[in-house]
Amino acid sequence: MPVPTPLLAFLGTWEIVVIAVVLLLLFGTRLPKVARSLGQSVTEFKGGLTETKNEDGPDALGDSK
Repeated sequence: MPVPTPLLAFLGTWEIVVIAVVLLLLFGTRLPKVARSLGQSVTEFKGGLTETKNEDGPDALGDSK
């Protein structure tokens, strides 16, 4: 039974560059918005983690000494 190989194994450097340029041309106007919303989401997630950590205290994770 043959082992399936990943698609990227058949692509060379120039093919990947061409695909990246085409994707950039197609979705270039949306990329800054996507990056901004992703950054805001990560910031909110980290803020939520620190809030939860502060509310629970040091014994919440079983770190009592």
